Amino acid sequence: MTGAERMAVREARIPVRDGTELAATLYLPGLPDGGPAVPALLEYLPYRKDDGMLARDYGLYAYMTGHGYAGARVDIRGTGRSGGTLPEGEYTETEQRDAEDVIAWLAAQPWCTGAVGMWGISWGGFNAIQVAMRRPPALRAIIAVDASDDLFHDDVHYIDGLLHLDEYALMIDHLNALPPAPDFPLDTATLAGRFDSEPWLMTWLARQQDGPYWQRGSLRPDYGRLTIPAFLIGGWYDGYRDSVPRMLAAAPAPVKIMIGPWNHTFPHNAVPGPAVEWRAEAVRWWDHWLRGARNDIMSEPPVTVYVRDWHPPEPGLTRIPGRWRTEQALPPARTVYRAWHCGQERNLSAVPPRPGSVALRYVPSAGAEAGHWWGELTPDQRGADAFSLVFDSPPLAEEVEILGFPLVELHGSADAEPLHWFGRLCDVAPDGAVTLVTGGGRAGRPDPLRDGGSLPGGRDGGPPPRTPAALPLELHVTSWVFPRGHRIRLALSNAMWPMIWPTPHPATATVRLGPDGTRLILPVVPAAESTAPPLAEPGPAEQPPGVRSWGGLLPDRWTVQRDGTGGSATWWRGGSGTEFPWGRVVDEEYLRYSVDDTRPAAAAAHGEARTEIQAGGRLLTAISVLDLGGDASSLHYSYRRELRCDGVLIRERGWQRRYPRDGH
Repeated sequence: MTGAERMAVREARIPVRDGTELAATLYLPGLPDGGPAVPALLEYLPYRKDDGMLARDYGLYAYMTGHGYAGARVDIRGTGRSGGTLPEGEYTETEQRDAEDVIAWLAAQPWCTGAVGMWGISWGGFNAIQVAMRRPPALRAIIAVDASDDLFHDDVHYIDGLLHLDEYALMIDHLNALPPAPDFPLDTATLAGRFDSEPWLMTWLARQQDGPYWQRGSLRPDYGRLTIPAFLIGGWYDGYRDSVPRMLAAAPAPVKIMIGPWNHTFPHNAVPGPAVEWRAEAVRWWDHWLRGARNDIMSEPPVTVYVRDWHPPEPGLTRIPGRWRTEQALPPARTVYRAWHCGQERNLSAVPPRPGSVALRYVPSAGAEAGHWWGELTPDQRGADAFSLVFDSPPLAEEVEILGFPLVELHGSADAEPLHWFGRLCDVAPDGAVTLVTGGGRAGRPDPLRDGGSLPGGRDGGPPPRTPAALPLELHVTSWVFPRGHRIRLALSNAMWPMIWPTPHPATATVRLGPDGTRLILPVVPAAESTAPPLAEPGPAEQPPGVRSWGGLLPDRWTVQRDGTGGSATWWRGGSGTEFPWGRVVDEEYLRYSVDDTRPAAAAAHGEARTEIQAGGRLLTAISVLDLGGDASSLHYSYRRELRCDGVLIRERGWQRRYPRDGH
């Protein structure tokens, strides 16, 4: 008998303190009436449990109910089938307060032991961390997959603290406007609360610097707030991976971590792989913290990591070469910090070079080869290198493994402000192919919260910057083995388009070289005996009856076109669909970015989202159109929605705003 055959699925309405009822799907072990109570696992999202996420949820919870856990998949208020008004953005006080009420309700159910765990990926991981900071009595442990502890610097709105616009900004404001499935009511009250809701991107554009709005849901300013046990899972191809070693190092809670060769997805269906049945480890975690089982999970090494071996720069790889091992810390205690100095011959050398400097021209259209958020397989980097300062080591006499946060100690200046800085760490093969290992960016101004390095004790326990004048440019945490005969490359630039919105003024930067000049510091890990963890391959996928899904909406490849005169256009298209017993939902999205190197202030993005819903004998069509442009002093925002029923326009709304540029 499969997990799904042993699972009972029920709908519930959960009341919260102001009288609003939240919609929940309960996935319960198929026990006879009067059977033993079980712990409950809460996942709490705005992503529409009854259409957008139904197929995913069913397979996830079939596994857990098969191991004696109940699942509760709850729509955040104002989204999906939940009542109430849409919150003014992500991770609000209302959202977290409601979560406390949901946890108390679950703990009080007769089928629940009173022990609740909270888990999820992305948004669900974010709010699991945030709710754990509030310490509700019944919450015993959390699992956060692909989540972050720093909403400004490491979320999807201001990557590295710099303005970022991608599919998510288009998708979430489009999704929030849709009426609830499966009935899709079109009454005035429903449309006023959903379709007329103010786009969240307007809130984010109005807050272009860190501050109370972002820090309210961020753990990073005070790790002491996390005392509930946390199992943290990240991927080397996910943009949120930095929080995993930071929380391990700084939170007082018991913490276990796993980082594998995955992008922004659950590890059991990850591409690239190897995928693993991480849910078996989740069951062991929940057994220990929710059932009191005396298993060995907390006596094992707290770090499980996939060590990446070299691979060619191929975005279509389905399996990353490498091996699993365990560690007691990340970075390991045996880590040696090796400095490579940038020289005037565009070389990296262990010996400090003679003093000097080199100019770096700002090319706003450069950087598409680095991907869209430092978190995916990328093509050969030579296209981006052509617009960067490139420094290469000699061919390596022996392999070099790194594990941790690489650091560029940058000594630079510019003839225009603001101007951003970016570094890419690459592996250059003997045939000249260049594979991106990791990268990072920063503003040209100091950042007191983050310039000390990600981990306690300075630079990951290593040396601090050698001179106060250095601008620390921390690259995202990584694992990589540079083979013998390959070269290590550092590439520096002032643009990373379209990942980061370009600064508005033409500029030339100067990078200082020499004994007290720019250098690269790598966390080198000497070889040591280690245990390979026993990770199983994923089990078979369970599908809900009568439901079939296809496609996907996460960008995996950009199309780039240069016109030869300094202009560049980059675009992406994606689509997905699901058939249900009650109908069909099809989503399509399109994004186009354009910039002229001579007029970076006029950079622009155009996005379109379209959803067709066939249900109840009607065809509903929802369309959203987003435009973001600018000039030297401001960003220009335009957003339009329309809703049609059987081809007839029944509602439309639009917003236009100007936002002063604040360092971007």
